[in-house]
Amino acid sequence: MELPFTHRPGRRERHLRRRHGNPLFAWPLEEIPPETLLAAQKADHEEMKAFQRDFRQLVQQAIDLPPSASSDTVLSLKEALERCYEQSFGLPEDQEPAREALAKLIELITQAVQRAAGADPLAQRELAAERTARAIHFRLLRQPLVADLLHPESPIQKEELAPSVLCARPSEVDALLEILDPPQIAALIQQGRALLEQRAAQGLQLPEAQARLTQLEQALIRIRDQSDNPAS
Repeated sequence: MELPFTHRPGRRERHLRRRHGNPLFAWPLEEIPPETLLAAQKADHEEMKAFQRDFRQLVQQAIDLPPSASSDTVLSLKEALERCYEQSFGLPEDQEPAREALAKLIELITQAVQRAAGADPLAQRELAAERTARAIHFRLLRQPLVADLLHPESPIQKEELAPSVLCARPSEVDALLEILDPPQIAALIQQGRALLEQRAAQGLQLPEAQARLTQLEQALIRIRDQSDNPAS
């Protein structure tokens, strides 16, 4: 059954699209009821409207921020802007203009905090490390699988992790590998193998999913080799 999925879905609809008619999630195939899709689209849209209200308020707070504002006030605003930026990746439609505005505000506040830190070398190192970590985090959030998994209200249930990864794009898996440690990758490989063996016993050959499993296995080998040979 064809469903009216949107071109730029939010996190709830995005996960329904992963599941719909996907043998990795269920065999026989699970078809998402139209009313379930409609409810997800409505919830994503309502979240987007709330985001837009919060975004406007935060921008106004940044505009109205007095030069004499306390460091706690400034840092609290920066954290709120960062949360807003993160939230945007779970929303429907094109949120890039809002993200660009948020990124500029976050950078301006970060620069102000750096100036306030003066010549303190420890504070400057910590701020530089924080900026680097933020840039990596925001880059990884551009991959839908990572954004959906890291969301505080992730639509991906624990038992859905392996099928979600095995049907993801290679770039999504690469991004996920940056946030998983070796034991987590090993556990995911074990789950993926078990799932593909089960589907094979049911007469299904899933080459794309097997390619993602191989991607995970090769990544774990590289990580362990680097750990064993840190100088190489």
